Amino acid sequence: MIRKGFPPKRKPFSYEILSQDKIILNETKDILPGLIVSISISLISMGLSKFAPSLGAGTIAIFLGMLAGNLFLGQKVFQKGYKFSETNLLSYSIVLLGGTLSVTKLMELGFNGIFFVIIQMTITIVGAMYIGKKLGFSQNFRMLMASGNAVCGSSAIAATAPVIDASDEDKGIAITVVNITGIFLMFLLPVLSGYLYNHEVVRTSAMIGGTLQSVGQVVASGEMVNEHVKELATIFKIVRVILLVGVIFVLGHIKQKTNHEIVEEEISDVKKGKIKIPWYVIGFFITCALFTLNIISPEVSYLFKAISNKLEIIALAAIGLRVNLRELIKQGKSVSLYALFVGSLQVVTAIALISIFL
Repeated sequence: MIRKGFPPKRKPFSYEILSQDKIILNETKDILPGLIVSISISLISMGLSKFAPSLGAGTIAIFLGMLAGNLFLGQKVFQKGYKFSETNLLSYSIVLLGGTLSVTKLMELGFNGIFFVIIQMTITIVGAMYIGKKLGFSQNFRMLMASGNAVCGSSAIAATAPVIDASDEDKGIAITVVNITGIFLMFLLPVLSGYLYNHEVVRTSAMIGGTLQSVGQVVASGEMVNEHVKELATIFKIVRVILLVGVIFVLGHIKQKTNHEIVEEEISDVKKGKIKIPWYVIGFFITCALFTLNIISPEVSYLFKAISNKLEIIALAAIGLRVNLRELIKQGKSVSLYALFVGSLQVVTAIALISIFL
């Protein structure tokens, strides 16, 4: 019974701590099965890579993950752990990667590289909107496809959806289609860039980092070529991620909102943390700056690289484990055509722009 005039008794502080500990413990239990599987696949891949060094542990991890995930390790109990391994561990890997690169490495992009990224993204957005309209898709779905393909896959779709009031159904289908497109291109682009550019670092990195849908796919595809391509392709991709806020602003404007409404919405979303530059991008530039200023020593940088590589292989194993081949069969003809046309547009545009700028 609460006495009149007296505030209700608060639960003891120790009880609150125990409740938080219980939540953390439950989350850890949910993540652990999938994390263990991802680590196991990565360790097996590292062992197999000694017998197939040309493939590399990352490439083996993806294929082995796809095989295991679709045959006997695709149960729901593993999915949270797979997602954690793909997103969180890959983010940590990218931050550590920054501690192995100097600003001079970032400058390899140059103004031409940045122009390439901006024009490539613009054509992807316009093309995705136009193709989707011709195929009869709704405006919201077209916008989700545009942002997902132009910027950073699922993350861009999730950030765009509330701004344009997209339905959960449109959001779910767009994420599936964009990821499937990225998976195909992830394997295609190393082969195509080998044929076109003989895997020359800058142009191959631009092709992979300027085209692929998610950060994980960029890292995986770059890993199939070599370490230098993987690093530079990641930098191309980070430039695209930084431009996410601008893409959302443009799509909000296309929805026929006034400038005042856009500004108010942007301010509100930033306050709520809905639209922001991902923390790993900020972390990447911080560690890069520290390495450039020699605050991070060569010895520490070497350790960063070793840890980053291991985390990356675990993340790539998780990417393979999360690939659902059944979803490829489920997609309807029109959705599949949409993905094919947008993916083809991205590749053709990249080839043309690389010949002009790089």
